[in-house]
Amino acid sequence: MLTIFLSGCYGKLCHAVTECADTQEDLRITGGIDQATGKGALPFPVYPSPAAVQGGKPDVIIDCSHPSILPGLLEYALRERVPLVIATTGYGATEHSLLAEAAKRIPVFYGRNMSLGVSLLKELAKSAARVLGSGFDVEIVEAHHNQKIDAPSGTALLLAEAVNEVLDEPYAFAYERQSRSEPRRHSEIGIHSIRGGSIVGDHSVIFAGFDEVITLQHSAGSKRLFAAGCVSAARFIVRQEPGCYGMDDLVRICG
Repeated sequence: MLTIFLSGCYGKLCHAVTECADTQEDLRITGGIDQATGKGALPFPVYPSPAAVQGGKPDVIIDCSHPSILPGLLEYALRERVPLVIATTGYGATEHSLLAEAAKRIPVFYGRNMSLGVSLLKELAKSAARVLGSGFDVEIVEAHHNQKIDAPSGTALLLAEAVNEVLDEPYAFAYERQSRSEPRRHSEIGIHSIRGGSIVGDHSVIFAGFDEVITLQHSAGSKRLFAAGCVSAARFIVRQEPGCYGMDDLVRICG
């Protein structure tokens, strides 16, 4: 039996993870962490912070919360030697550094998008950039629901970084152009965010050349696909040695 703690357990993604785990006989959610304790009844104990956790430790923690939770979560995971699956977005350099340090002592799975389809989109974007070269402008458009806090999305940055990996010289990321009165700079990747309604997550990578446009796109219909990815990552990470892992590693093993 694989036991799981959910960090951010009242959130929509953790709710989907709970539903996914309930369909699998060898998984059990044994606890949750969320600052909004008392928000509703859940079939497991909920603690206001990692430091407040009592009782036996889980086999793995799935975190779908907020960047501010990370220091306390890492402190608990390192003390108890619990592997982590991090599905939280909006991290900066400080959080990435904390994850890298923690991965020296425990297995850490970090996925800015837990979808297999997005992993494929990333590889397709790299292939397109490799083939099309500098003759095409690259623009990335992402759309999410009106409650999403961070912009651009972690997935949009993931895709932009993937394109940069195969270019002869990395392009700068352009997040806004309204303050500039000039033509588009060729050596940039435009990244644009749309927020509205209940959009789960849409990402497009546009390669615009002379007289032709190639668009690669992924649309998420619900959070269930991300929840399934979280559960697969949890099964994967508990078998690993300390280190930092991601969707590429999971796809490689599954393939």
